[in-house]
Amino acid sequence: MPDSDPPASFAPAPLSPEAEAVVGRWNPQGAALLRAASGPGDAGAAAVLPAPEAVALIGPADASTLLLRTELARFEPCIALTDPMVDPGAAPAVALLLLDAGAALGASTLNVVSRLSSGGTRTLFAMNNTHAYPDWRAVLDRNTALLTQVLGADPAIVPVSARLSVAARQSGDAALLDRSGLAQLHTRLTAAAGADGGPDRWAAVLHRVLADTRQRIVDQSAELNSGAEVARLREERATLLAARDGGRAQAMSALRNRMHLARMDLLHDVGARIRALNATARSDLDRLGRRATKTYPADLQQSVNQLTAELDAVLAQRLADLSRQLEAATGPTPDAPARPPVPRTDPPPRLGPDPEPRHRGVEDHLMIALGASGGFGLGRLAVAPLTLVPALNYATIPVTLLLGAAVAYWVVRARGHIADRAHIRQWVSDALVNVKAQLEQRVSTALVEAESQLTDQAVRATTTRVVESDRRVAELESRVRELNSRQPAQLAACRRDLQILDSVHTQR
Repeated sequence: MPDSDPPASFAPAPLSPEAEAVVGRWNPQGAALLRAASGPGDAGAAAVLPAPEAVALIGPADASTLLLRTELARFEPCIALTDPMVDPGAAPAVALLLLDAGAALGASTLNVVSRLSSGGTRTLFAMNNTHAYPDWRAVLDRNTALLTQVLGADPAIVPVSARLSVAARQSGDAALLDRSGLAQLHTRLTAAAGADGGPDRWAAVLHRVLADTRQRIVDQSAELNSGAEVARLREERATLLAARDGGRAQAMSALRNRMHLARMDLLHDVGARIRALNATARSDLDRLGRRATKTYPADLQQSVNQLTAELDAVLAQRLADLSRQLEAATGPTPDAPARPPVPRTDPPPRLGPDPEPRHRGVEDHLMIALGASGGFGLGRLAVAPLTLVPALNYATIPVTLLLGAAVAYWVVRARGHIADRAHIRQWVSDALVNVKAQLEQRVSTALVEAESQLTDQAVRATTTRVVESDRRVAELESRVRELNSRQPAQLAACRRDLQILDSVHTQR
């Protein structure tokens, strides 16, 4: 409201019904203030109004309360507020109790309200700092219920925000001032305490209300002439049309990129695990005995089964991460909750048929001959000292033969063991190559199925936004057409209301 003083010739006189209707339509809080300031009689009939009561302010003595007092002091008529006190000693005639918008009432505050009510004090309630707490409405409902039990009636708590009032005053936004609740609280304080007596005070209140109402009409006319509302709606419509697919293209592109990255990572993981298993198998083969080589294919199959289970767990975790990332990008699916894709529980890949028995070849016969030759040579060398005794010359022949046969047997057996290890090692390499191909196929199949499921999830999630975007675009287009068609009539109504208010100034 403007702070200018009314002209000296401003005399208390009743408003015409047309002027009252204009004020009530454009400035409801101002109309309520006029009714509160005029008292029970006619707005201009009362020559002398009752003296106002001082209002006891009960609340914390902090910066928020000080700002509220400062903003209330800018309204006319000025209501006298005492210094903030937490627990009043004597019961005042009128009290304003400030509540916290961030917490429900406590037992001590309820006791204060009970004492004020029993002492006949007319208590008004205001909940300050509503701008700082998004859930202040829940606190308001809780406080209303608590105070109703104490008072036996609806306490009519006024939600206010002094900071919104400051912002409204600095920007000249009348709608923001109404949202702050300061005007409504001032109206109730005026009705409870009574306006200052005399026609000059009534004239000042009326002048402020009429000036504020006129300014609101002028601002609305300027906004209609500038087309700001239509431009804002068209800008919003253009923004919606630019993202009309609901973010589907962006989501699908991100899904393809992440699926490609997951495929590369998982295939690399498969290769690394197969290489590690192959290295482990080679180390195991170097330590295996002759009999253990026959059961090694079964042990290797168990290792492959364990590797497959670990890979399935990694794949399931990666798909769950992809599902969460997609849901974060597209939002939740409205019709059904999004479930992460689960890879199929196919049996682990098989190593293939067991290795065939190693066939003896020329090398084996050659090793027999070399072993026998070496054995006989070693035997002759071992019994050479015995040949110096002629009586034992014939006894060295069987010893030489036995030593030669034993050495030949050991050489052939060792060579066979080495050949069997080489045969198993080659079979392991070929089998793991086959296992790697099956695991890569397993990963690729799971990713293809997951991509199909995630694509369907993205489409269902964005379809809702597409429908909502189309609906909003249609609403904006309808609103723009409505504003364009109603603009001449609204401007004419603004001019008519301004003429009515100007006629009030002319009469005064």
